[in-house]
Amino acid sequence: MTTEKSSLHTRNLHRNPYDFDQLISCVPELKHYVFVNAYQTATINFSLPKAVKLLNQALLLHFYNIKNWNIPEANLCPPIPGRADYIHYIADLLAEQRSGVPTGNPVSGLDIGTGANLVYPLLAHRSYGWTMMGTDINQDSLENAQRILDHNPDLSPAIQVKHQPDPVHIFKNIIEKGDRFMFSMCNPPFHDSEESALKGNLRKTKNINRSKSKKPLLNFGGQQSELWCEGGEIAFISKMIEESSQYASQVLWFTCLVSKKDNLPKLITLLKKVKALDIKTIDMAQGQKVSRMLAWTFIPQKDRKNWL
Repeated sequence: MTTEKSSLHTRNLHRNPYDFDQLISCVPELKHYVFVNAYQTATINFSLPKAVKLLNQALLLHFYNIKNWNIPEANLCPPIPGRADYIHYIADLLAEQRSGVPTGNPVSGLDIGTGANLVYPLLAHRSYGWTMMGTDINQDSLENAQRILDHNPDLSPAIQVKHQPDPVHIFKNIIEKGDRFMFSMCNPPFHDSEESALKGNLRKTKNINRSKSKKPLLNFGGQQSELWCEGGEIAFISKMIEESSQYASQVLWFTCLVSKKDNLPKLITLLKKVKALDIKTIDMAQGQKVSRMLAWTFIPQKDRKNWL
């Protein structure tokens, strides 16, 4: 009998426990990292970077037909089920004033800080056929993202990557005159310093291993721009909100993940200050971790249905 991960979105393909026989058939090397735990359940050690990467390769190949997905050891290795949830909640947001989730090429999305893993554009296109643009300030990360696309040539017409040359900006240099996006999305840097990022990762490693290790295993990896920025999450999202008002007519829904619930009141106050017409917060839970999607728009309600 399988137990559903009921906290995940109802359309999430990862609600059931991992079928490791199936996944090992996709990526045979994964078998060296699978073991049966005290609860007689097959699993992997999620504090081992190699194990997490192989699991991701198998999930992306089996569920989404993404071939040869790979990232450098220093880069963020994202948990696929949680990343998929964000995509499905955006789909619900877009469906609110329509007869269902809009699919296919006419729906274009913008992923801010796509990273070397390119995971949000990959999941968005494979799940709903959307066209996506992934942006990043790190040129090396974008080169790796492009390698993933090169290994999957059918994705090239639907997914593009674009370098942000100025780390001070988020939408400037990216959204050009005449561009229209149905949504933007972002999983912002959470920490405000490298020290804070290392401490957070040490806590995560301890929780996974229930150990007293003093050495943080960067099991989910992460370059500086992926994990921390000056001022942390609140500063980054505040900048995003302020800049979004300059592109109010070119993006239907701006969205961003918010890890710290205590940051929401300040962010909502700022959204009202820049005259967002509609503000939504949507809770997203993956196991014990609770995050939330903050969404806002400057487009009047009567114009949203015909945005396409």
